Amino acid sequence: MNGIGTGLGIGTDPNPTPRPGAEDTTRSVIVVGCGPTGLLLAGDLAAAGVPVTLVEKRPHKISNLSRAIVVHARTLELLDARALSEEAESLGRRLDRMRLFTRLTVEFDTLPSRFKHLLVLPQYEMERILERRAVAAGVRFRYETEVTGLSQDEEGVTLETRGPAGAAETLRAAYVVGTDGMRSTVRGAVGLPFPGRSVIRSVLLADVQLAEPPNEMLSVHANGDAFVFFADFGDGYHRVVAWDRRRDTPESEPLHLEEVRETVRRAAGHDFGMHDARWLSRFHSDERQAPAYRVGRVFLAGDAAHVHTPAGGQGMNLGLQDAANLSWKLAAVVQGRAKDALLDTYQEERHPVGTQAMRSSGAIVRLAMAKHSWELGMRATLTAGLNALSPLRRKVALQITGIGVDYGAPEGAHALTGSRAADEDLAGGRLYEALRGGRFVLVTPEECADKTGLEDVLAVERRAGRGRDGSLTVLVRPDGYVAWAADAPSRAEVEAAVAAHVGERVCLAP
Repeated sequence: MNGIGTGLGIGTDPNPTPRPGAEDTTRSVIVVGCGPTGLLLAGDLAAAGVPVTLVEKRPHKISNLSRAIVVHARTLELLDARALSEEAESLGRRLDRMRLFTRLTVEFDTLPSRFKHLLVLPQYEMERILERRAVAAGVRFRYETEVTGLSQDEEGVTLETRGPAGAAETLRAAYVVGTDGMRSTVRGAVGLPFPGRSVIRSVLLADVQLAEPPNEMLSVHANGDAFVFFADFGDGYHRVVAWDRRRDTPESEPLHLEEVRETVRRAAGHDFGMHDARWLSRFHSDERQAPAYRVGRVFLAGDAAHVHTPAGGQGMNLGLQDAANLSWKLAAVVQGRAKDALLDTYQEERHPVGTQAMRSSGAIVRLAMAKHSWELGMRATLTAGLNALSPLRRKVALQITGIGVDYGAPEGAHALTGSRAADEDLAGGRLYEALRGGRFVLVTPEECADKTGLEDVLAVERRAGRGRDGSLTVLVRPDGYVAWAADAPSRAEVEAAVAAHVGERVCLAP
């Protein structure tokens, strides 16, 4: 992978020139799908000054019924870079460890992050936060609008749509991003397959009240052919995910609370006084991934690009991280500050992450489904080994939370290139506060603070690293990854690095 060392990265202008409205199709983007991934992506683009339209076939309504309930540390860091983490934290419930297979505990309180915990936050709360930001940034929403066709040429993409009254309408933009879920219309329109298979069928979902709730915020119970997972929302309701391998009921069959109670009793011995369900649903869990996340001027992100089992709670988080990776690159290219080749790094960087998440979540669910004595023995051995070896438990935590995700770097690059940039105190605030401008941040030793002369380069936020006693200089991308780093670089080397990644020629003050 070329990763971020391609020399094509740039930042976003903090004071973008106002752009024309919908008629300016050569500099606009259409996002299809109004879930968390689409909302974050559209909000980022609009905040960067890119005209963006978000198309959604459903009516305008944020349902209080959703599958995703977990926000991991890396996603919280990305929300922090958008000044949204405090609101999310105020609405969710923190958990510093998660138990798997009864005896295995994954610990988050040792993560190398400002967010040393998992946040239990329903998807609908995340959508409310991201929608408010997107509206404030100027995203144009088109609800009850279904995509019926797609074609592209060298200059843009044309969408055929059907509006609320059934009227046909054509929309045009420079690029289109499909964030429209597992059954993506956009993915089908560009002819991409979605290879994979169903892993678990007839899983039961319910949001219920419990007269005798489990002691832990998250808990798992299993017995023979059945298991159940509980998550406490903190509002009097619990999410219940239950499955019995002996049942293979079609998803079209209605689900009643008594069936959930019966499955829970098989898995846990009793039903915890379950009552007053506000949501009941069946679903099946697939492992699938599109072979390409880009076809010409069309991109896929979130569930449109990859789906996997819910084990580990990585689904919504992966989609949000896809959006953060793609948004600044699209803004750069649309606004003419980077070449189109920058967009190829989205596939190079995010496709392997989706593959790894599919494998890790699949491994967890297969171990949870263990039935035969040899499978149970293997699970017991693995659990004992992980509990005994802290480095392995730490690796699992880094993988699940996204904190351990790094991107590739070219040969000869500094060891930090391609790595996630950890938050740190800088002159004038933290690194992730500096990233809120949507620009690259150049972090220099404090002793060099008055020598770089970068104040006039609008695409770069320059900050001095407090307490940085070495000579390391780091250029951080808008999505919080290291684009370039060097030990004791010369002025000319810094100039060249900024010019290569920011797309502007600069001359530093002597």
